[in-house]
Amino acid sequence: MKTLPETILRHARSLPEGGVLSPKEFLHLGSRAAVDQAFSRLTKGGNLMRVARGTYVAPVSSRFGTRAPAPEKVIRSLAERSGETVVRHGANSANALGLTQQVPIKEVYLTSGRTRKLKLGKGEVLIKHTPRWMLMLGPRPAGEAVRALAWIGSTHADASLASLHRTLPPAEWRALTLARAALPSWMAQAIGKEGAHA
Repeated sequence: MKTLPETILRHARSLPEGGVLSPKEFLHLGSRAAVDQAFSRLTKGGNLMRVARGTYVAPVSSRFGTRAPAPEKVIRSLAERSGETVVRHGANSANALGLTQQVPIKEVYLTSGRTRKLKLGKGEVLIKHTPRWMLMLGPRPAGEAVRALAWIGSTHADASLASLHRTLPPAEWRALTLARAALPSWMAQAIGKEGAHA
């Protein structure tokens, strides 16, 4: 029969990169204290990484040694598990859409859930609660455009929208214009103005 730490480790290693696990999943195998102790031992031994309270991931091993899983994979796994919407921050969206050359130094994601920090190796990732309108179009390009515009601000919205109108696929531009009623007034106005140019 496998020991509790072996069972936890086998499960952790069966998950894809960034797959999260929690002590609560293993309470059927032992007392809370025993499960917590097993997780603590596995973490101290370098077999697991504690990314947040009650949340662990397996490190990724390669011929170059071990590293933390890619932040976006951990975020995706957390979002699937909690049912939250989690998307890139507006600065990342603006960069991905070619509206800025700036590459954000800090890893920040936006969520419908609570604000929290994840510790991934030496790095830290902030998952920040955000208003619903920032998330309503999800990770699709129209949603990226909303977050990019929110980050860029009203002063530069017109120039950014002219660029987005040229680069977004027609279906995404349409999704953006249809979402205007739920967006802040300045953004809705700027999108409407750009749409009228067409």
